[in-house]
Amino acid sequence: MGDISKASVENVSLLERIRMGEVLARDCPSREILNHVCSRWGVLVLVVLLDGMHRFSELRRKIGGVSEKMLSQTLQSLELDGFVDRRALPVVPPHVEYSLTPMGEEIALQVDGLTTWIEQNLTRIIDARQARIAHTGESS
Repeated sequence: MGDISKASVENVSLLERIRMGEVLARDCPSREILNHVCSRWGVLVLVVLLDGMHRFSELRRKIGGVSEKMLSQTLQSLELDGFVDRRALPVVPPHVEYSLTPMGEEIALQVDGLTTWIEQNLTRIIDARQARIAHTGESS
């Protein structure tokens, strides 16, 4: 919750606390949104859409391994959260385009920072994993 002191939190109404979000609280709605954004497919959809508008089939091709069902569910969740804009074009066969909303661009840049860090440090991460496996004798 940032710079809010414990004393000031006690004086905040329940509605205001819910609006602020308490991601560590079991029933905080921010957890559901965090799950949409940070899921395996949510992260990848947001990163791909940073490049601009994409049709469903383009997203599916770019995101290796995602099923049509999972991509559809992920896009619906991100659209419901206000991160993705869906635009159906009145053509035959139907075409649907997806793009980031302004708020979606904000969160996608945050996610992109995380994925970029992972990519840049992949060798270190793999080395650390292998060293840990060698040390503990585990295989996963």
